[in-house]
Amino acid sequence: MTYCCGILVRDGLVMMADTRTNAGLDNISTFRKLHIFKDPGERIMAIATAGNLAITQSVISTLNEGLEDPETGERETLMNAPTMFQAAQRIGRAIREVHKLEGNALRAEDISFDVSFLFGGQIKGARMRLFMIYTAGNFIECTTDTPYLQIGEHKYGKPVLDRAISYDVDLYDALKVGLVSMDSTMRSNLGVGMPIDILLVRPDALDAELDYRIEAGEPYFHDLRSRWSAALRAAHQSIPRPPYGNVK
Repeated sequence: MTYCCGILVRDGLVMMADTRTNAGLDNISTFRKLHIFKDPGERIMAIATAGNLAITQSVISTLNEGLEDPETGERETLMNAPTMFQAAQRIGRAIREVHKLEGNALRAEDISFDVSFLFGGQIKGARMRLFMIYTAGNFIECTTDTPYLQIGEHKYGKPVLDRAISYDVDLYDALKVGLVSMDSTMRSNLGVGMPIDILLVRPDALDAELDYRIEAGEPYFHDLRSRWSAALRAAHQSIPRPPYGNVK
């Protein structure tokens, strides 16, 4: 299982992903699911992946090697895409190419072709954007009304984001809320776990302000988890008891 989150606010982009993968209770491994593509000063883009690990790795490798343009014969990659929209289209095309190659073999073994991607970043001269790309290769874009997208085991972290994230929130506050949503997910699903990879990008910086891995036992995240648990207990205790037992 996986949990990945992307938050796009006025101050910039936050992307994060856990690293736990498992194929059974006795086969747990760590793999990076947040992949960064950048040419500082020109573009920075990141892809967070969820779903079948072999498929997501094939898609990332296909994007690195490039897709041949049937008309020009040129190799199309994320690094030469003219816009973020066209880069998102190339990710969708890469998913379909991998499905074309491996879909029948996976179906023969009763393995689901199930993947999803978060794709965010900025190309010089254009605005910062964030997309969620589905198994079929189609995608949606993040909006100012709901400035975050999630993939993987998203249900436990969503209420935190719904209550605390708005487009005007400070970038590091957005990171803090994202980490709380990650902690909520980790507490409710053991299939999501440390380390956590995080990326912060400011508009027009065209490079990472923060590219960091939070390891198990990292002091700030440990403190955040403790404070959030204590705050929830305090909030629970401060709310009056329901009066319904007195209703006749």
